[in-house]
Amino acid sequence: MRAVLQRVTQASCVVDGNITGQIKTGFLILLGIEDADTIEDLDWLAQKIIGLRVFADENDLMNKALADVGGDILLISQFTLFAATKKGNRPGFTKAAKPEVAIPLYEKMIEKLTSLLGKKIETGIFGADMKVSLLNDGPVTILIDTKNKE
Repeated sequence: MRAVLQRVTQASCVVDGNITGQIKTGFLILLGIEDADTIEDLDWLAQKIIGLRVFADENDLMNKALADVGGDILLISQFTLFAATKKGNRPGFTKAAKPEVAIPLYEKMIEKLTSLLGKKIETGIFGADMKVSLLNDGPVTILIDTKNKE
């Protein structure tokens, strides 16, 4: 699993002209799932996301986690995080999980993050043509790959 976390002051997702999710302070998370991903990867990543201390404290140091600042999450499925770009100019996506694998893991990630954060997670729509807007705060953007957890 790969996640791109962007610390934001606002973010939203629109599908067919309708807002599917929007947040103020928090994380916009682009989540890529590959066939080799497991529930253990999901649990590790969710814990890492919730515990990540990248929000400013009273001394303007990155010492606070999402819950410390009352932050929210907008979670967007993003198979293109597994683009293979070594050969040619057209990316390949063979490492990205097919919907029958990815959708249940994506839904479990929503459940897990909701449980850990203690409030509803905003989302896009899996597989839809989404228009995602954000105001990156910092900017702070962090890439986390569960294959690099050791």
